[in-house]
Amino acid sequence: MTITRRRADTRRGLAAAAALVLLGGPASALDMPLPGSAEQTFRTVQDPGVYALPTGPWAEDALPTRRVEGRVEVESWRVANSGLTTFQLLKPLRDALVAEGFEIVLDCAALVCGGFDFRFATLVVPAPEMFVSLDNFQFLSATGPEGGAVSVLASRGASDGYVQVIRAGQGVQAEITRDAPAPVQTPGPAADPGDIPATLERDGHVTLSDLVFRSGSTDLGGDDIASLDALAQYLADNPTRRILFVGHTDATGSLEANQGVSLRRAQAAVAYLRNRHDTDATQIGAEGAGYLAPVASNLTPEGREANRRVEAVLISTE
Repeated sequence: MTITRRRADTRRGLAAAAALVLLGGPASALDMPLPGSAEQTFRTVQDPGVYALPTGPWAEDALPTRRVEGRVEVESWRVANSGLTTFQLLKPLRDALVAEGFEIVLDCAALVCGGFDFRFATLVVPAPEMFVSLDNFQFLSATGPEGGAVSVLASRGASDGYVQVIRAGQGVQAEITRDAPAPVQTPGPAADPGDIPATLERDGHVTLSDLVFRSGSTDLGGDDIASLDALAQYLADNPTRRILFVGHTDATGSLEANQGVSLRRAQAAVAYLRNRHDTDATQIGAEGAGYLAPVASNLTPEGREANRRVEAVLISTE
């Protein structure tokens, strides 16, 4: 089958789906959670209907599918200004399916699924209601204990995330719920420099809240930084102590890029101690965690600001 024909077949299928009458269905015990900021962009129901559930990646000029008959419900959602990856968008829905006894049939990402060929061989709500990046999407299909099936497709654009859910057959008229927005944790005022060593000794780590970074920036500026000055004095007074500075970022951009930025932020703290206080190089080190350890939601500007931080971790064992 040629690409042109596959596209034509897909467009005809979408046109037919779009012409269906919108129906409401009762919610079952299965809740499929989306972020609190998710906004529904499309919904249609065909009852009875037929859905070709993908059961494997694109291979040998064909997409393996399983015919599922019964009620077919198609929904798409946009998560505005989302810092979540496609995996992070899809994972809560997959976890909910597994918890309810669904068997995962296919779980793949972009090129592993088949890229362009996979994308245009299966049912996808057309743009702008649903956006699919050919090199950045995640897909799963699952079958339920009562014979029904669910597929989830997650992708993202430059700033927004997109999720499509198709439920077909019996026993899967589940409700898609939106989580309550997570409370935003923002940095408080800079800690009293005298408290930094005590907090470090007590908790093993401390966030340096007077190190403030713009998105993508690693610049500490030229001003004195009270927390770093206090740590320099602490290390001078305790030559057997060692500290690891760990940089963190918000979730804007790729993990690889953010790990580089977070490492440079931690290295900036090391450079400050070396250049201003001549701190012993054996007492300080730097690592970057990227966006893997957030302290707040990446769905808000305040949360992203809180996630751009540097922590001091006490790694001495004596």
